[in-house]
Amino acid sequence: MIVISTRYLDFAFLQLALSYKTDAGFGICAKSCLGPSPIAFLLSLRKTLLVQTVLTTSAAEASEFVKDGGIVAFPTETVYGLAASIFDEAAIRRVFEAKRRPCDNPLIAHISSVEQIQKLATESTEISEILIKKFFPGPLTVVLKKSESVPEIATAGLDTIGIRMPRNELANQFIAASGVPLVAPSANVSGRPSPTNWQAVFEDLNGRIECILQGDPTEIGLESTVVDCTVDPPRLLRTGAVSIEQLREVVPTIEIGGDSGSSAKSPGLRHRHYSPSAKIIVVGGGDKMPNIENSGYIGLSDPNGTPRMKKICANVDDYARSVFEFFRECDRAGIKTIYCEEIETTGIGAALMDRVSRAAK
Repeated sequence: MIVISTRYLDFAFLQLALSYKTDAGFGICAKSCLGPSPIAFLLSLRKTLLVQTVLTTSAAEASEFVKDGGIVAFPTETVYGLAASIFDEAAIRRVFEAKRRPCDNPLIAHISSVEQIQKLATESTEISEILIKKFFPGPLTVVLKKSESVPEIATAGLDTIGIRMPRNELANQFIAASGVPLVAPSANVSGRPSPTNWQAVFEDLNGRIECILQGDPTEIGLESTVVDCTVDPPRLLRTGAVSIEQLREVVPTIEIGGDSGSSAKSPGLRHRHYSPSAKIIVVGGGDKMPNIENSGYIGLSDPNGTPRMKKICANVDDYARSVFEFFRECDRAGIKTIYCEEIETTGIGAALMDRVSRAAK
């Protein structure tokens, strides 16, 4: 038997009133994000609410749901993504519905071959070609001018599209079997810590999506690096496993950040993200922790205190790979405060500290 929470019924009627506030406090415009017709919206919502989530280890089986207009969670080397065909507007709307995602937050297209870029972008640039040659497949997203075939709902109305080719073998099998590029934001409820294993996806989205493609826990644990290649000089919009140091080895002119218009081109920069229910506090190594009984700690060195839960990571890569799942573990245990050790913002440490600081807001 499938149980539907009354908060989802409330969600439907609020959408019909053309505005909706998520648990995280985000406003969503139903008319622009979920389609102009209340009847069409209710039919789409009914499909989302009454779905039975299938668990599978078969990329071929999972791809059949995409071909049938469904949405599927799948593993990548960064975090688990929530996929729909980039050319299926109804399926993309359901991605926003399932995640309760703000509609001004663009989605990233995931491809299984470089040749698919021509289906998504009007043209590549010299900089993008350098980056693609060096870092594809891998945890890098390049932002290009979108083609007319890409629906505006996928890009939040922007004329640009972020494109990535995962290096995870199961992810590439799944995208290739689906036969089209896929939009794929993180497979979690918006605002929550990103999922780094299929169990976290199930925790957030069971009953809201057709299928979860079960793979291993993610290799990196943080979202991809995003570089805007439509501007000169190119700009690093979101930090990730491909660091600014690595980027500048091949494109020395890359700058960090941009204005508010630039940040709109990348997800993960404007709304509340990555946050557990617990309060996040960043502490320096060796700092004495307040005597808070119901607390957790994650970092590279032993805490100067006695938290109820702690994880001492072997290195920065381990810290990055573990942080989101540790946040979820603390939430499951009812932890109220999580202390995160501050580290140097070099290499993947820059991305890790970015995620931790955003979670702490």
